[in-house]
Amino acid sequence: LPLLLEVSLLRLASSNYHPFYNGFYYNNIMNDKGNGQDKVDYFNGARLVVETPKDPIYSSNGANVTLPCHYRYEPDLEAKRKIRIKWSKLRDDYTKEQDVLVAIGKTYMAFGDFRGRAHLLQAGQRPASLLVIDVRLQDDGKYRCEVIDGLEDESDVVELRLRGIVFPYQPPHGQYRLNFHEAERVCQDQGAILATFHQLFQTWSEGLDWCNAGWLADGTVQYPIRLPRKPCGGLHLAPGIRSYGPRHRHLHRFDAFCFSSALRGEIFYLGRPAGMTLEEAKQSCQDAGAEIARVGHLYSAWKFQGLDRCDAGWLADGSVRYPITKPRANCGPAEPGVRTFGFPNKGRFGVFCYKER
Repeated sequence: LPLLLEVSLLRLASSNYHPFYNGFYYNNIMNDKGNGQDKVDYFNGARLVVETPKDPIYSSNGANVTLPCHYRYEPDLEAKRKIRIKWSKLRDDYTKEQDVLVAIGKTYMAFGDFRGRAHLLQAGQRPASLLVIDVRLQDDGKYRCEVIDGLEDESDVVELRLRGIVFPYQPPHGQYRLNFHEAERVCQDQGAILATFHQLFQTWSEGLDWCNAGWLADGTVQYPIRLPRKPCGGLHLAPGIRSYGPRHRHLHRFDAFCFSSALRGEIFYLGRPAGMTLEEAKQSCQDAGAEIARVGHLYSAWKFQGLDRCDAGWLADGSVRYPITKPRANCGPAEPGVRTFGFPNKGRFGVFCYKER
């Protein structure tokens, strides 16, 4: 980009730019009542309107998605205008924004993790929609589309939700051993991220019932209960998400709720008559041109690909699990789910391998 234009885009991203005159008209009326109030600006011209969908936009890991945003004037203005557009990703509490993309005319710049993935969709007379390619788990959330025309600055918010699955996770050394930052890392190690509240709520509505409390992405600790019982908040409480509220991110220790979306590859099972140790299992996956699967991979394959295997297999964290979509005799409980044997120190099993497409 030319240096002057690049500087302009960077200033727009930080909202520290000087607006230019654009033909909108204001009347400045001084307050003469002597009560110390400031002057009031009355608007006498066309109004800028920005609109995004009210319903969430759904996508999945590795896909491409468009977040629609449109703007217009009331009454309509036909003249070509020098419009500035800014896309930001919001936190759940709206206290902080992450710059995604800024544009002046047809020239735009993306920032951070969105560099090379975020693009201004050029279709239409007044392009303001955001195209995100190769969607990642952390892209889930709310986005603000802001349109600036001189003194006029209007915005609207659209929500991107990834289709996925939340699974509870305990590390090999036992229950309630993770502070917040360790919980973030173990989820990433399993091909996932810490779940948000709405992701946990969605999985609860689909049947998740888990009595152990776990970290969520906002630093709160919660757990989902479908069947109220004494050890899980008491019989007198209705089904729902139980909350411990925000906890100290360094001192307090719980489990984790991890979120994984659709796979970019495939999972397959390898077995031997005598089974394999964990190290032998890892080598078998490598010999097959794959890697040993992570816990998030197995849950995603069970959820989105209908993986059903009544044979226990090693995973990368040293756990042994198997996925069941059609419950049957000798394959665990009567409900679908991912069964676990824990983290056996000894034993020989098959292995679940993952291969990227």
